[in-house]
Amino acid sequence: MYKDRAIKIYLDDLAGRLPAPGGGSASALNSAMAAALIGMVVNFTLGKPKYAKYEKELKEILTKSEVLRKEFLNLVDLDVLAYKSKNIRDALNVPFMVARLSFEGIKLCPGLIKKGNINLITDLAIAAILFEAGFVSAFLNVEINLKCLADKKLAKSMGGELSKKNKLIKKIRIDMEKRVGEIIRG
Repeated sequence: MYKDRAIKIYLDDLAGRLPAPGGGSASALNSAMAAALIGMVVNFTLGKPKYAKYEKELKEILTKSEVLRKEFLNLVDLDVLAYKSKNIRDALNVPFMVARLSFEGIKLCPGLIKKGNINLITDLAIAAILFEAGFVSAFLNVEINLKCLADKKLAKSMGGELSKKNKLIKKIRIDMEKRVGEIIRG
């Protein structure tokens, strides 16, 4: 299990000649880092008089980001276990959850442009980029595993859901980059 170990150990194993961890767990780690950045932005915003009117909403976002961060860390390990199990359903469900949760995570970003500490605006954009990277990486793993799934109706449903979310997540990330860029450039 990696969630309670040093990141160096994980990265050494990821770079090593091991079947797992691989891209699936890396996508979960990407999104865990994105959720952590959301937490950082909110933690540096709470208690600042300029943002006091958003305090309740900020606390809700912080709670959601913490739940997501923990879930993604669990998925880092679950992906390793799923790969080792050679069970197609497990190998499919883990990246599917990473993709779904990454989509939920990126939806926290746009509101923080106005409600989050302006000094961390680039961290917010980076969170959106990492959520998109986690989503797209997981989506690729879902797609490859869908080819092995006997239940074609389920495969079509899962693929369709993620295809729609893929378009939306790209739009959110592009909008975030544009809005943050405008703020940076004044």
